[in-house]
Amino acid sequence: MRPKRKQKLFMVLGLVSLSAIAIGLTLYALRANINLFFSPIEIAAGDAPFERQIRAGGMVREGSVERNPDSLDVEFTVTDYVEDLRVSYSGILPDLFREGQGVVVVGQLKQDGMFRADQVLARHDENYMPPEVADALEAAGYSPADFQTKAAKVAKRVEEQESGEGDSQSQSQSQY
Repeated sequence: MRPKRKQKLFMVLGLVSLSAIAIGLTLYALRANINLFFSPIEIAAGDAPFERQIRAGGMVREGSVERNPDSLDVEFTVTDYVEDLRVSYSGILPDLFREGQGVVVVGQLKQDGMFRADQVLARHDENYMPPEVADALEAAGYSPADFQTKAAKVAKRVEEQESGEGDSQSQSQSQY
């Protein structure tokens, strides 16, 4: 082999190896930042990792929201109507958060089975279901449309209860 050709070969091999190292390091760094989505069924089956940032989603179970009156701590249950996932969150919930509606929570699953959420994302209209939730329900053999109609009924019932409470509050205020 001629020296010029040998030099080109070493240069090409060096560039290929440096590119492979750069790509490998990039993929390794990105691996830690990926938020995988899990449904309550998958979490109950033990598919979700502990102490790692993940996303979980489903519907907020009716009657499960418990607020701490002294702080911004909230506990609620996310369900896919097969399995339940207990979630704790400290902070201000989105305006669209309510019982019977779809949510996606971002946080970590703890060893005790509690999901500690860093972020709560709520749906934007009554017909919306997060795509990950819909896919997880379909994979489990359930129709997202059935859950959307059930969620709409629950939301209607909750709104009626809230408007009934608002009417009784306004009546009591008008008496004074």
